[in-house]
Amino acid sequence: MLATVESATVIGIEACRVHVEIDVSFGLPHFQLVGLPDASVRESRDRVRAAIRNSDFEFPAHRITINLAPGDVRKAGPAFDLPIALGMLAATGVIEPARLAGILHVGELSLDGSIQPARGVLAIAAEARRHGARALLLPHDNLAEAAVVSGLTLLPVRTLTEAVSRLKQSPDDWPAPTAGTIGTPGTLGTLGPLGPLGTDLDLSDLHGQAFARRALEVAAAGGHNLLMIGPPGAGKTMLARRLPGILPPLTFDEAIEATTIHSVAGQLRPGIGLLTDRPFRAPHHTISDVALVGGGSTPRPGEVSLAHHGVLFLDEMPEFDRRVLEALRQPIEEGRITVSRALRSVVFPARFVLIAAMNPCPCGYQGDPKRGCKCTPQQTARYRGRLSGPLRDRLDLIVEVEAVPITALTEGPPGESSAAVRARVLAARARQLGRGARARVNAQLAGTELKKHAPINIAGRRLLERSAERLHLSARGFHRIIRVARTIADLGGAEAIATEHLMEALQYRFVES
Repeated sequence: MLATVESATVIGIEACRVHVEIDVSFGLPHFQLVGLPDASVRESRDRVRAAIRNSDFEFPAHRITINLAPGDVRKAGPAFDLPIALGMLAATGVIEPARLAGILHVGELSLDGSIQPARGVLAIAAEARRHGARALLLPHDNLAEAAVVSGLTLLPVRTLTEAVSRLKQSPDDWPAPTAGTIGTPGTLGTLGPLGPLGTDLDLSDLHGQAFARRALEVAAAGGHNLLMIGPPGAGKTMLARRLPGILPPLTFDEAIEATTIHSVAGQLRPGIGLLTDRPFRAPHHTISDVALVGGGSTPRPGEVSLAHHGVLFLDEMPEFDRRVLEALRQPIEEGRITVSRALRSVVFPARFVLIAAMNPCPCGYQGDPKRGCKCTPQQTARYRGRLSGPLRDRLDLIVEVEAVPITALTEGPPGESSAAVRARVLAARARQLGRGARARVNAQLAGTELKKHAPINIAGRRLLERSAERLHLSARGFHRIIRVARTIADLGGAEAIATEHLMEALQYRFVES
């Protein structure tokens, strides 16, 4: 007997419909799986056999052929376990095949018949809604994520036995379609409570570092990349971890994109519907290039995509492998990363604020009057040279972070709160996004947009020309200074870029290489 079950697989961050065809015929017992399955899908044979038997159903002792169509799309992951098992039960008469029509099925089976959560359910739910599916049968742990999609009937199940019972129910007994938010207008504020800052880390915890705090504010306001250079213990990591607290809250569309990426990567905790805080990713310097930008035989998002609409923090940046750092060029410049494999190319979004930190020299104490630096000029040059010129050119702000005296830590007044800084950042962002239909944050302005929104007067142009000669600026570095100056003007509420805005922007380039 032949049965067909609808399922889906995730390619990049989008779902693709898959028809799971199960044929149970007379012949010697044999279980064959075709349709470009990867190793995790092929292993479903043993999981499905054990789950069916341990759920008190009879496993057919016949020739079983399973086809995953379309045959030219690589199928990955264990989420086909449940549709395969249900298809076999339909082919053997346990379930009426008509009961499966119009329903998407997804879920991983344990040997005892329990159903484990699957990756990418948010994308699968959106695909089900787009194609008018009657319902989505899914693991119970993925319910909150799928419920974000509006107008879709969700059938959450915990075991294979419960899934069979659900399918035998009349559709009149199914839950009402979800009243989610995808497909309906709304804002993230309507989805649930969001803390005033989205984090419990506050800038008031830091003492001193006025210059670095200002650079952090500029980076948040314009979406600029920032490199901090300073000795160990100067507060570089503390500054970086407090950046999400001064960034604007996620918009609804941003929350959907970030949640989808985390779902596909298997990084979404059970019970989480939408991410409400901006992502903060801080990979260790031993990370590989594949783990950073994404990849694998079936491409999965890496750290740069998991940081989408958030912050990517690279501590001890020169310690990262050179190939890993150079892989950052495309996402920094384009806000996306392209992963190419033999069968297809996948594009992952990667629009993040890069915050990097490094020591001034290998020992970390160059210029420290109390701790003498033992590094030779050659060692220091090699250390700083681990950051290539093209990569440094893509960093908008480069600041030196000096060690804070102990007296400032014990007796100094607390720094300005994140709430106060965030208010200025929000006002600056509002000015940027209000400049037209295609207006973006200043770090993303290019071409005619930059000329239109960031014009420079004659005095400012002469200042930039002299500075470009002195600093040996490339065209990219030249334009990045203008973008930073535009952000500084927005923070000050100025309509036009003045000379003082350019002078402050240039300060972030006067750092010894």
